[in-house]
Amino acid sequence: MSELIINQRTKKLHWAFLTSVSALALSGAGIANEAFAQDTDSHPTVWIELGAQAEGLDAGEEKFAPPFILATPRPVPETVSPLSVGHPARFSVGGEAKLIVEPNDSRWVFALSVRYGRSNSSKHLHQQSYPTKRINRFNCPTGATGCDPKYQRALQFMDTGTQHSENHMVMDFTAGRDVGVGIFGQHASSILNFGVRFAQFGSQSKVAFKSDPDAKVKYASYGPYKFPAGATYHTNQAQITAVRSFRGIGPTLTLNGSTPIAGSGDSAQLRVDWGANVAVLFGRQKARVHHQTTSRYHHGKYYTNLSAPADYRTTPYRHAADHTRARSVVVPNVGAFAGVSLNYAVAKLSLGYRADFFFNAMDGGVDEHQSKTIGFYGPFATISVGLGG
Repeated sequence: MSELIINQRTKKLHWAFLTSVSALALSGAGIANEAFAQDTDSHPTVWIELGAQAEGLDAGEEKFAPPFILATPRPVPETVSPLSVGHPARFSVGGEAKLIVEPNDSRWVFALSVRYGRSNSSKHLHQQSYPTKRINRFNCPTGATGCDPKYQRALQFMDTGTQHSENHMVMDFTAGRDVGVGIFGQHASSILNFGVRFAQFGSQSKVAFKSDPDAKVKYASYGPYKFPAGATYHTNQAQITAVRSFRGIGPTLTLNGSTPIAGSGDSAQLRVDWGANVAVLFGRQKARVHHQTTSRYHHGKYYTNLSAPADYRTTPYRHAADHTRARSVVVPNVGAFAGVSLNYAVAKLSLGYRADFFFNAMDGGVDEHQSKTIGFYGPFATISVGLGG
């Protein structure tokens, strides 16, 4: 008989994102009403954009697998692999802000933007056997009343606990020029931007394993009684803590387009928006990893504790390692987005989906350096307000 206990704490990402989008939509409706009351011929020179996103994460860290997790004997009650809960969080939530300047009588556009996200996760997996074999009453005559029956102790188990946290920030400063008027329609636009991108990623993780895969209690008989007379068992423990980071800066090139599909410039206008970006970041990645594993096998006759003579217990395995690594890297970055927006004279509400990948940005290795790609992808919503003109 076995019991599986899984305790998992994750953020309600989808609810948080839907709440943010609803709040943005309500704000956009209020701003839109004000926009209708203003002069539609005005052309804002400054735009302030705020938004939120719920992103999937692809961190690519190497799994920590101590030898006793993969070797035999295995715990009798194990029904779920302990390695299945040893991965980082798969979703994050965050916000973004952008300042856009469009000077009058100019086709140039200047922008400063920042995007930030973070995630936290904690998981616990515990599996253990329950006593199924009844033994005779201890210190109670056979057939006596008022004595509780004695059962074999439940000793076989596997326990795994994980904690992960992650944060990321991407900042851009760009200068662009509208080069697409008329390419995708009379009122369409395409802006080619050149600039600088700064990216910073960080993560912390801790994983711990404990197991006793083959515990057995030996019993001796004395007349109608049975009592413990020795035991054999493994005591396995392992844990790892890892801190990883990357910081980089480099040139970036983006192309953003917008095409109207409904409405007119004199009132509300529905547009399809799209964009793509490429960048090359020059930076430094770091990793600090500590892990240790101990495994002790105990066997004894008439001894069930660690004070037993040396003949009855051994310590076959112990390993500990510390690694601190840092190196300069060149990280290619590609990304794209697509969405729709509702545009007014001095306000804009946008919904879309975005993906951004940074190749070989993080050192995800345990004992050796391993370059890992980190990616962010998911829905976003923004609201923009125009000032000046």
